[in-house]
Order: sequence, then C-alpha cells, then structure tokens
Amino acid sequence: MHEGQVETTPQLVRDLLESQFPDLAGLPIRRVESGTDHDLYRVGDDLVARMPIIDWAVDQAEADERWLPMLAPHLPLPIPETVAVGRPGADFPWRWSLVRWIDGETPDEHNLDPVEAAAELGRFVVALHRAPTAGGPLKSGTSRGAPLANLDAHIRRLIVELDEVDVPAVAKAWDDAAAAPAWDRPPVWIHGDIQPGNLIVRERGLVGVIDFGGLGLGDPAVDLAPAWNLFDDEARDVFRQVVGYDEATWTRGQGWVLAPALQGLGYYRETKPDFAEACRLRIAAVLADRA
Repeated sequence: MHEGQVETTPQLVRDLLESQFPDLAGLPIRRVESGTDHDLYRVGDDLVARMPIIDWAVDQAEADERWLPMLAPHLPLPIPETVAVGRPGADFPWRWSLVRWIDGETPDEHNLDPVEAAAELGRFVVALHRAPTAGGPLKSGTSRGAPLANLDAHIRRLIVELDEVDVPAVAKAWDDAAAAPAWDRPPVWIHGDIQPGNLIVRERGLVGVIDFGGLGLGDPAVDLAPAWNLFDDEARDVFRQVVGYDEATWTRGQGWVLAPALQGLGYYRETKPDFAEACRLRIAAVLADRA
C-alpha cells in the first residue's frame, strides 16, 4: 500500500516472540485482517500482535501503553489493553505491541442493530470527550483534531484533481466546513478515526473500540464521523442527539469526513480499492445528508 512499507510474516512474529517473550513463542500465530498502517497477527486465543508497517505509525505502541490505561476507566466500551511493547529486532525496525484480543467482527448491515449502536457509540464519544485531559498530547499541524483550516489549501487542490466526485457539491460542502466557527473551548480527548474498521461487534451490539492511532487532544468534531461513515437516517439522528454539540461542530464534522476520504480516495485507488470505495461512499453520505 505504501512506498517504504515494511513486510511482515508469521515467522517474523514468531522470531520476535522467541527473542523477547519466549513463553509465548509456542502459541499458534495467524494473520488476521489488517488495516492501512499495521499488520495484525493473532497469537494464541487471547492476544494480537500489532506490527506497524509504515513510519507514521511507529509511535502508536508506546502511546497506547501510556494513555489507554488512563482512559479505559472512563469509557463505557472496552478499548485495547496493552500486554507488552516489543523492541526492534529480527529484521523488524520498530517497536510493536501485544494487546488483548477483543472477540467479534467489524460491523456491517447484517450484524449490527444500527439504532442501538448509535446510542452506544454516542455514549462512548461523550465519555471520551469528558475524560480528564491533564498531560495529553495536543493535536497540531494537519493531524485529525487540529484546526480544520490547516488543511484548507491541500483539500481544495484535491477536490479539483479528483474527477470521480461531484466537484461543485464537494467544494460547497468543504467551503461550509472550513468556514464554520473553530472550536474555541479547551481541547478534548479524541479517538480521531472512529469508523467501521475500528469497531468490534458481537451479537448485534458494540463490544469494543480499537485502533487509537489518532489519539490526542483536539477538536471533538473529528469524532462525529460515524454519523456519515456508519449511520444513516434514524440511527444518525440518534447518534447526533446522544452526542450533542452545536451546528458549527457538526459542520466541521462533515469536513473531517471529507478530508480523509478525499485523501484516501486518491492514495488507495490502486493499492487498496475496497478502502478507496469506502472513501467514495463517505463523501456521498455527506452530500446526501446535505441535500
């Protein structure tokens, strides 16, 4: 998917376990569905090894180990629990982590009650945004949760370059998001990437929120993305009612769906077409909600 991506294998994971956690090296190791910046390997029944594959993800193991135990007691759904952080070695250049496995599936139209999930996820977002922030890392630059205006010039160029979207409609949606009043209260804890691939469901209910690679203190609007990347109609209304926030924050929330979706649509078109298609659908969902 990426230039400079590090390749991983089950044998690599076993070699790292043998040298660093030998009591785990005899467990079965099997690859599971991975995301865009980590390869994931099930280790036995209870653990998963998270292996960063690109340089922008290399700090997550230590960030998860530091911050997630502080946040977990404040949250109504399970989040990743780090068991150990591994060192570079065995031809792998970065730190990696072992976390508790949360059993379940990623949500789809068949395995989730959307209205109940909207309420559950809304309560999770509220709790995360109210968690104590002392010492947390502030989002800056063009990272998710920083001021949306920081992305303005880049996103406007992308809109013009991408010929597979309704350019006038997307440009108007971005205009409105970029012009919305900025968040002028203290920054809150944000997940930064609440989307279907980072949620776990079991028996039609949410049982976990994972992948806190975007964690930090910033604009809560970025965590309103499930309104368009997961929910529609009644469920979207329920999510919005539970989460709250003013109209300006929801408008910036649409911007925080459009920005990564526009970036991902071009970046992953050839290397991860299913993800590019998901980006296209998220753009369409924002436009439909504005119609």
